[in-house]
Amino acid sequence: MQFNLYGLAIALGVAAAMLYMSRQEQAQGLPRDTGIDIALYAVPLAVVVSRLYYVAFTWDRYKGDLLGILRIWEGGVAIYGGIIGGALGVWWLSRRKKLPFLALADLVAPGLLLGQAIGRWGNFFNGEAYGRLITDPALQFFPLAVYADGAWHMATFFYESMWNLAGVLFLHLNRKRFLARGRGVLFAWYVIWYGLGRMVIEGLRTDSLMWGSFRVSQVLSVLLVLAAGAWVIRRYRR
Repeated sequence: MQFNLYGLAIALGVAAAMLYMSRQEQAQGLPRDTGIDIALYAVPLAVVVSRLYYVAFTWDRYKGDLLGILRIWEGGVAIYGGIIGGALGVWWLSRRKKLPFLALADLVAPGLLLGQAIGRWGNFFNGEAYGRLITDPALQFFPLAVYADGAWHMATFFYESMWNLAGVLFLHLNRKRFLARGRGVLFAWYVIWYGLGRMVIEGLRTDSLMWGSFRVSQVLSVLLVLAAGAWVIRRYRR
């Protein structure tokens, strides 16, 4: 049952992203069914790279059980790895269909954030991606906290899901304004919004992927926010 619910959350996230893209593709001057094409090209690579990304930073867990790498339904995927894999798929599609990569990225941005908001609930069903212990009984209630592994923890998966939903609203309401600034600006705002939230929430988690003493996702979030912020400033100055 755990596998089905985890997979269902991911599948619903992908379906929601596809539906959003399908409704916006023609308004953004892209061919019909571009959203479906993006899913076909991006999702398989996103799954593979997100798993490899996770395994690379938790190699001690898998080096004695290589078949465990294939048991993806047990959890253990990294969103940033999925974004990297998905970006490679979108780039491949842009080359095959001769479509501007940044135009495709702009189409993806709000739908991707919506998919991430829904997919985060897979962590709830798998009992993972929670935060620090909450010892005050007055604070031991959902959605502030979640009961996992015999104790109450910060419901960081829920915090991120709500942050992402707010980001979908922000991007959707401002999409015309961002698109008017040029290709890539809407996607850059996605990177900024998601990165800012991830920087804070990642610091609350107890299961972060680590590189020495650094939280990988936190460091990557800082770098991406700075890069995307510089991109936006450059486009606005133009």
